[in-house]
Amino acid sequence: MLALTVNLSDRSYPILIGPGVIAAADRIIEVLTSPRVLVVSNTVVAPLYLQRLTAGLHASDIHVAATILADGEANKNWQTLNQIFDGLLAERCDRTTTLIALGGGVVGDLAGFAAATYQRGIPFIQVPTTLLAQVDSSVGGKTGINHPRGKNMVGAFWQPRLVLADTDTLQTLPDRELSAGLAEVIKYGLIRDLPFLTWLESNLDALLVRDGGALAYAIERSCANKAEVVAADERETAKDGGRALLNLGHTFGHAIETGVGYGEWLHGEAVAAGMVMAAELSRRLGWLTAADLDRVVRLLDRAGLPVRGPRLGADRYLDLMGHDKKVLAGQLRLVLLRRLGEAMTFADAPKAEIRAAIEHCCGDKGI
Repeated sequence: MLALTVNLSDRSYPILIGPGVIAAADRIIEVLTSPRVLVVSNTVVAPLYLQRLTAGLHASDIHVAATILADGEANKNWQTLNQIFDGLLAERCDRTTTLIALGGGVVGDLAGFAAATYQRGIPFIQVPTTLLAQVDSSVGGKTGINHPRGKNMVGAFWQPRLVLADTDTLQTLPDRELSAGLAEVIKYGLIRDLPFLTWLESNLDALLVRDGGALAYAIERSCANKAEVVAADERETAKDGGRALLNLGHTFGHAIETGVGYGEWLHGEAVAAGMVMAAELSRRLGWLTAADLDRVVRLLDRAGLPVRGPRLGADRYLDLMGHDKKVLAGQLRLVLLRRLGEAMTFADAPKAEIRAAIEHCCGDKGI
């Protein structure tokens, strides 16, 4: 088992990574504030892992209830959030009840938002079962739901007490979901960890065949990168860089997810296409070379990810990107690459260049 800590003073918490950690009831019990938990999962994950998670809790006389949601990004909305509140109220949960999210990023975001708002805040544990959730959404405390006009536009910062990333759960993950998670893994190499990017180029085949050691290392390295960023800028308030750098490709990617309809593209797929657009724009601004761009595209393509966006039209992309959370005073700020391994936020990209990058990466010609 690998372990690391997200350092947030009195709200610091551990991340445990490895095979079988989903059954680490003793580690869960250590952070409970009462012997009562409500597990939030979905119809795909619960049949596979709910019993494994709760067996040790039952054996220790912990009262366990569960709320099972429909699967998919299309359900990340107010209606599904209310199902969690219904479960909490039906079980007469109080402020000492701990909410446990068992599933991917959608479950984690929904359960985290419910934990942040039920009775103005209750304890929360993340048990992510997808690669994307293990390396990104379960760490850092961002929670929320989608709005028809923009992804993750309603939410709260609410840190978990514990994250259990069980690498065994990745063995049942569909290939498409594994690839989607690799997009966020690759992101860390592009924005701040060039040696990790080089390691990924050499070890991608091992990740794709789900080698346990390679997966554990990639998850640990990704979480370590994110933990450092979150500790320095928890609520994304830094004026230059900071936590916003974790959003490489996300402004373009969220436009894709909203534009085509939530759930049509997986989040990681949209981010991958978005990172290509960001890299292309970085090339047009003179920071990346053509060889750098090719390196980004080849790695994402090898990971089974889309390197071209859907043809929504540049006007539609720009309209949707205008709802991005990094927009300040009406000014669009993009995360771009000064060089491979070094990201930056940039608010002065000419709209004509942004439009050209979008068209190049989404039309019939180009990449």
